[in-house]
Amino acid sequence: MPADLAVVGLGHLGLPAAQAATAAGISTIGYDADERAVTDLATGRQPPCGTLTAADIRRMLATGFAPTADPAALGRVRTALLCAPTPLGADGALDLTAVRTAATTLAAHLRPRTTVVVESAVYPGTTETEIRTLLERGSGLRAGHDFHLAVCPARLDPGNRAFRHSAVPRVIGGYTPACTEAAAAVYGRLTDKVVRARGLREAETTHLLEVNYRHLNIALANEMAILCHDLDVDLWDVIRCAETKPFGFAPFRPGPGVGGHAAPVDPNYLAYRNRTLGHPLRLVELAREVNDRMPRYITQRATTLLNEHGKSARGARILLLGVTYKPDLADQAGSPAREIATRLLDLGAQLSYHDPHVPQWHAAGRPIPRADSLYDTAGAADLTLLLQPHRTYDLAGLAAKAQLLLDTRGTTPTGTAYRL
Repeated sequence: MPADLAVVGLGHLGLPAAQAATAAGISTIGYDADERAVTDLATGRQPPCGTLTAADIRRMLATGFAPTADPAALGRVRTALLCAPTPLGADGALDLTAVRTAATTLAAHLRPRTTVVVESAVYPGTTETEIRTLLERGSGLRAGHDFHLAVCPARLDPGNRAFRHSAVPRVIGGYTPACTEAAAAVYGRLTDKVVRARGLREAETTHLLEVNYRHLNIALANEMAILCHDLDVDLWDVIRCAETKPFGFAPFRPGPGVGGHAAPVDPNYLAYRNRTLGHPLRLVELAREVNDRMPRYITQRATTLLNEHGKSARGARILLLGVTYKPDLADQAGSPAREIATRLLDLGAQLSYHDPHVPQWHAAGRPIPRADSLYDTAGAADLTLLLQPHRTYDLAGLAAKAQLLLDTRGTTPTGTAYRL
């Protein structure tokens, strides 16, 4: 059966896009080459990306969403969204393998008058120079003449209930003005506001600016956390006061590291690319260094706190609370918890963990025991380390029960725990 829209890549970008499309009443198929993942989705199981629940998937299926591993299905749609992941590779550059593969697969089935939109995070210029070439070469069609090509960078904040998908404006940049309007017509059904960029590169670079902004400000907050600890200043009170300023300030909060799919990796891709141009984004590189050192700093704070109470890290029983990258989600992408755990294990600590969203967890290639009785484990542990404040945690109760509690998120009641 024909469908209005195909989402190519059913990961952390594609599934939310498919969810928004089905919620808007758009007939949607989802393509992924991973047959096992497609089978799991078709049976209503929760995807490993953790941004959608099993209930979300079942609702999508009930409204007509059809996951498939058959690329021929892509030839029966009017619009295709490329949502393949583009993580950093070992060399520090964006790995565009998946998005290139997605474009090549789509090209073999691309029909005239189809609208192709790139949501994947890519280098500015990638859509025009690489993706367009792959689509044209594989289909024999011309972008801007036989099919429409546009960029709409993903704007996701998983778990944020304050912003519905339709309430978040989407930026559209097309290969031609007609391409922009074709894509805007699609996203006009998904969001209350469409913002037209001048072209493909402007839309791609918008994502770069947005993610860099967050990355840089988190780095500033992390540096302030270290400074305030050295000065014996209550950082969280400083932030509370500063955020009352109605202009020129937006509050960001420190933490044990920066996780997620875009935040910890994508802000640095232009810095990598620009080294060949002689104009590196030095602030971005520095921000990454600051954020990347936070797991080491948290480990140092933990060992110092133990020493101050007459205990050594070697042999200490340490409970890690929350190992996902964000509260109330199962997604562990980029979470600093694993590096912190590895460092503590190297020091000889005896670790356990608790996370309501993660039934099994490993660090340094070793399984970490899960605390079945949270409060009993916290009471017996030499140190409880709060990494992610899931809503299900009674933080006041945990603070009262734990022998020592180091709160890396500033969410426990004042005076009940040691804070970052």
